[in-house]
Amino acid sequence: MILTIELLDSSRHHRSHFCCGEDSLDNYIRKQASQDLKKKVAIVFVLVDSPNTDVIAYYTLSAYTIELANLNESFAKQLPRYPLLPATLLGRLAVDRTYQGQHFGELMLIDALKKALLATAQIASLAVIAEALDSPAANFYQKYGFQKFKQNPMKLYLPMKSVEELCQSLNIY
Repeated sequence: MILTIELLDSSRHHRSHFCCGEDSLDNYIRKQASQDLKKKVAIVFVLVDSPNTDVIAYYTLSAYTIELANLNESFAKQLPRYPLLPATLLGRLAVDRTYQGQHFGELMLIDALKKALLATAQIASLAVIAEALDSPAANFYQKYGFQKFKQNPMKLYLPMKSVEELCQSLNIY
């Protein structure tokens, strides 16, 4: 098994059989992901087991803005009082049912966080935002230190300083 995380290539990566159990995530990778990539709406990364090109898991990253008022006060008080602040959106993260329970979700999350952190050298981002579809997904993100937004418990954030500390503790920075 040679696992690699690659930029989605619709001519090479097989997505038609991807099934994570959530229709919106399944339909996204099958039907919408390549269009979002072409239109620069989101960057889509896929996990494959080379030389096989079936998608095992995927995630998306894009630029995002957050309102200062939606953040926890302890974090917000350290930030400038701009109405909107830059962040990185981890919009989707899914693992095919066949591979669930094998820590591929964690692998993809850590890779997404690392890429987000590296991008801050070129483009400012104060946190990574995740949008959970349900409570188990929200709990998954909270295990890695994500905090809930005040107004929406299914939207979570991890300050970039925490991302940096996590990457350093895993020796991947």
